[in-house]
Amino acid sequence: MRISDVLAALQVEFPAVTTSKLRFWEEHGLVTPVRTPAGYRQYSPADVERLRYVLAQQRDRYLPLKVIAERLAALDAGLEDEPTPRARLATRDGDRVPTTARWTAPRLAQEAGVGAALVAELAAAGVLRADARGTYAPADAELVRAAATLAQHGIDARHLRQIRVAAERQVELVAQAVAPIRGQRSASARARAAGLAAELGELCGQVHTAVLRAAVADLTP
Repeated sequence: MRISDVLAALQVEFPAVTTSKLRFWEEHGLVTPVRTPAGYRQYSPADVERLRYVLAQQRDRYLPLKVIAERLAALDAGLEDEPTPRARLATRDGDRVPTTARWTAPRLAQEAGVGAALVAELAAAGVLRADARGTYAPADAELVRAAATLAQHGIDARHLRQIRVAAERQVELVAQAVAPIRGQRSASARARAAGLAAELGELCGQVHTAVLRAAVADLTP
């Protein structure tokens, strides 16, 4: 299958998946398509199922790529079995119905494997953002886990506030780029806007990571 065929197969269930996302995962070794003599990528049905697994783990369990890669390695080695996924509701255009699940601060701390004090500290510093009911998105667990590891090296919530501010500025850039599409009223336009926003957000993250890695490398003599 060509990369366009793979996108067509996956976008029915995962409308936000993009070419750059597939290439990003290839760079991180999550999938390894073969190359034709002309250099084109070709994917097998097994590759597509592997990508579907990655997407589902991100969407349903909010797992970071490192954990997903570890689970894939365990599956490849026959050390784990993946249970059959439950059926999911979807809109007519194939997009997943957004989950309404929210976590209280104690539940977030429990899921992230940290103390409640850290969640409170991150919230007080503005790094974590609760909704009007004081609850959090399950995806915030990844942020809390990373913050817990950084805290072990003396980088606390006050320092992470700077990262939050920088991320909000990047979101403003993405919002400006997708504004013309978001202004359209059709469901397909909203889906395109969501897909573009996800792709641009990922690219901003890649640029941030590349800049940070280059700067950190200068710290090593």
